[in-house]
Amino acid sequence: MLLKEYRICMPLTVEEYRIGQLYMISKHSCEQSDGGEGVEVVQNEPELHPQHGPGQVTEKRIYLSSKLPSWAKSFVPRFFYVTEKAWNFYPYTITEYSVSFLPKFSIRIDTKFENNNGQNANVFGDQPTPEESVCFLDILTDPIPEKNYKESEDLSRWQSDKTGRGPLEEGWRASAEPIMCSYKRVSCSFEVFGVQGRTEEFIHKNIRDILLVGHRQAVAWIDEWHGMSLDQVREYERLLQEETNSKVKSSQCGTGQPMASRPTISRSVSVTDDRSLTMMGGRNSTMTDSEPSHPRSPIRLHSTPE
Repeated sequence: MLLKEYRICMPLTVEEYRIGQLYMISKHSCEQSDGGEGVEVVQNEPELHPQHGPGQVTEKRIYLSSKLPSWAKSFVPRFFYVTEKAWNFYPYTITEYSVSFLPKFSIRIDTKFENNNGQNANVFGDQPTPEESVCFLDILTDPIPEKNYKESEDLSRWQSDKTGRGPLEEGWRASAEPIMCSYKRVSCSFEVFGVQGRTEEFIHKNIRDILLVGHRQAVAWIDEWHGMSLDQVREYERLLQEETNSKVKSSQCGTGQPMASRPTISRSVSVTDDRSLTMMGGRNSTMTDSEPSHPRSPIRLHSTPE
């Protein structure tokens, strides 16, 4: 298993990002969905936890066959999707991915948002991540895939009319106000002899790229979402989910590939295991009545991470 903790700072507050994150994920998913691939939203509804209060559970199918490297296509079905199910008790979330036809494959992402510049060494409250496994990602200077670069999202050129923030300059994390950090502890495992190391490194590289692009976009698009209420951004989310689902399904119909016949991969967030509940101050018995009614995916596997 390969574990890393990514820390991504943004010139936002945690409360602002609650809106910005929902807006960014919806818009990003819609932009990335086309040609039969992308993100299909299966479930997105509120859940009331008896101890932690209101939260949100989501389930998504992520179609990404063409994005696999050539060496991985030899053992992955031609058509498949990843199912992502997430529990969001903002500012804490858990996300897990799984692949039904790869029982030794799993990804788990624990996320915590705080108003600081990434200096909390034990943000998850159990044990500090080893220093050599901590990676600071800079949304200003770290490279992203060329295909994802847009001048309008270049934070060295960015200027917010609504907030007066920007552009960012080198070393901005030391002096920016406001500033928050997205802490993401990512563990992935693919216990298959001969390809384990290569696969785990490939997964982390892609997660790193997704985190950089998503957090850059949340900041760059601030004038689009700043000032929205939670109800307004949820309505925006609902409308874009309908559009995204329509794009994915219409393309699939065009290829003649029935969705039900495809093997599944799941991205899910679960708060029923002992480690998560201990972290959140709960116990397994408290979750019994609040778990989603649908059956769990057979194996566990963060579209743009929560």
